[in-house]
Amino acid sequence: MSQHRKWMHAAGLAAALTFSVVVQAQDVKRLEAVADSFAATSKFSGTVLVAKGDRVLLDKGYGSANLEWNIPNAPSTKFRLGSVTKQFTAAGVLLLEDRGKLKVSEPVSKYLPDLPAAWSKITIAQLLNHTSGIANFTSQKEYQSIEPFTKKPAEIAALVRDLPLRFESGSKFEYSNTGYVLLGQLIEQVSGDSYATFLRKNIFEPLGMKDTGYDWNAAILPNRAAGYARGKSGIANAGFINMSIPHGAGALYSTTADLLRWQRALYEGKLLSAGALQAMTTAYQSGYGYGLAVREAPGSKELAHNGGIEGFSTELHYRVADKISVIVLSNVEGSQLDPFSYALSAVARGDTTLLPSERKAVALTPEQVSSVLGAYAMPNGRRFWVRERGGQMTARLDGQRALPVYAESPDRFFGRLIDAQGEIKRNAAGAVESITLVQGGRRIPMLKVPDVEPDYDTAALYLRGDMNEWGIRDRLQKTGAGSYAATIELAPGRYDFKVGSEDFKTVDLGGLEDDQQVALGAAQVMDAVGPNLSVEIPRPGKYTFILNVANAQEPVINVAPAAP
Repeated sequence: MSQHRKWMHAAGLAAALTFSVVVQAQDVKRLEAVADSFAATSKFSGTVLVAKGDRVLLDKGYGSANLEWNIPNAPSTKFRLGSVTKQFTAAGVLLLEDRGKLKVSEPVSKYLPDLPAAWSKITIAQLLNHTSGIANFTSQKEYQSIEPFTKKPAEIAALVRDLPLRFESGSKFEYSNTGYVLLGQLIEQVSGDSYATFLRKNIFEPLGMKDTGYDWNAAILPNRAAGYARGKSGIANAGFINMSIPHGAGALYSTTADLLRWQRALYEGKLLSAGALQAMTTAYQSGYGYGLAVREAPGSKELAHNGGIEGFSTELHYRVADKISVIVLSNVEGSQLDPFSYALSAVARGDTTLLPSERKAVALTPEQVSSVLGAYAMPNGRRFWVRERGGQMTARLDGQRALPVYAESPDRFFGRLIDAQGEIKRNAAGAVESITLVQGGRRIPMLKVPDVEPDYDTAALYLRGDMNEWGIRDRLQKTGAGSYAATIELAPGRYDFKVGSEDFKTVDLGGLEDDQQVALGAAQVMDAVGPNLSVEIPRPGKYTFILNVANAQEPVINVAPAAP
């Protein structure tokens, strides 16, 4: 989201924000070293800008803006912003409030009268801070069927308008792109301009943001990056999305330099009234403001938001006390940018930051390793596992792939593929009580919990995936000690699948890593709450899915043509 008070000409704005910050040359050198290391480790493709006030410390491109033409990314490259757009949408709404055109405390139905009756009391503020209870249209099964086509905001909202509210409005937080499409429609209704025109006239032009706008598919846009996705075979062109679909929830493009102009104007009070800025940067439910995540960090309030859309990932981060801006834009969807941006912010404010490559691993005794292995619970209920496979310790958060970790001491481990550490706490007897996960400036305590394996003999197990619309039609039957199987008829094609119980709570078995394919006739180790597996079926016929849980820590799936 964003906020708005008044707009001003770019020349006046630039003059109003000019001041100096002393930065040591060695700090800039260290900043570039950290950025280069992260970029190399994660195969980052995009651009990075770090600034303290008006002093740009780092402004650099990595990878390719277009792989087919071998054009490198540069500070002038334009990227789709995804949900970073929400800041600008919120700003547009708050600007209209500052001008007396609306009040965010009022029901949105006052301005959009054709909304369903169940939405009649939802306020504009509840849309802004994701507490409306309106279902997220991008989570609906029908969403993919509209993604390639031009749609108006009302047509997008139609995907969920007949669904009941997910909770009483205002009672809890749940991220909803639908709410921000409605806010984009609200801006159009109240201002009389299109969403794109309103932002251009009232934000981009006044702030001198010449390289920012609505990313229409048909527009010829100089320096626009091509968008990519990571798949089983490496980097591929990203899927298509008609940019009328994301609208106020994610349709803008920009550059790092323009986004620095934006952050300085917004957070230094040059754009919105003091009241509007305060409302936008207040943490409501789950630490979310209006289009921003709000966090009270040591020494400063921190404001951030990330974005993800076909072909692109983005992250904006700002420390209020230090006026530190970190902007990371990538043209590869699904890139994990939070740890990157928080590490850059730490270096910019003078914190000592060790790169994963600079940490020294030590050998532990088998007893020391064994004491750490097991399951841990995050405050939100998600599980975190520390395992050992083939002499290598691994750590995995449910739904993500397992990554190797290394010991710095008996009570501290770290990752090399990601910049994260685990701090182990023991009781008086020396037994592990908890691990605190340290990543991206955050500390997440995780209590050790019993690593209880399900009773497969009493649990109802189902093959669930594309072959049966993820339902419970195909039950696995016990065929021997620790062995279960289901035989089903399949047409040629690729099928994503898992093995799960009816509610996916008792049993939820997936792969060890993302985009993992099961080769016919080859055993594949599974893991609890892992990502989907896939299998390629070459010809029509019956196929048998065999699950073996004799080793509860390493259940195995095997897919093969059924015996004649």
